[in-house]
Amino acid sequence: MFLDRIAVLSHYDRVIRSPGQELRLPSVVALKQYVPQERRPPFTRFNLFLRDRFSCQYCGITAPIQELTFDHVVPRSRGGRTSWDNITTACTRCNLRKGSRLPRECGMHPLSRPQQPSTHQLRQNGRQFPPGYLHESWRDFLYWDSELEP
Repeated sequence: MFLDRIAVLSHYDRVIRSPGQELRLPSVVALKQYVPQERRPPFTRFNLFLRDRFSCQYCGITAPIQELTFDHVVPRSRGGRTSWDNITTACTRCNLRKGSRLPRECGMHPLSRPQQPSTHQLRQNGRQFPPGYLHESWRDFLYWDSELEP
């Protein structure tokens, strides 16, 4: 906002204050200049949880983001890498239970094979957020390419 690179389309009700300024917190922004999308999505904690639909890949529970962590399927202590193909979403309980063991050693196999998602897959998963998770102000700007109800 300060560099004038975005246009604020909608705001949250929350206000952010500093000693010399008060700003309404933006909820939806639009870039003023096109930024080409990366072919592959960046490997981030949020994208990992989004790929796995915010559910533990060992027990299947869907949990709030604060209760999720990520697990190295092949532990780093056993030569496992931190990559899309070796990291999966886990609840803290399952992550502690698995520890630094291989899936076959503890009988805990991921429900889906970890792999690098496409940008399209992440977008699709993002559209399936449970109701109430997304702020109301986002509704007019999401789902624009989905089928309309009769």
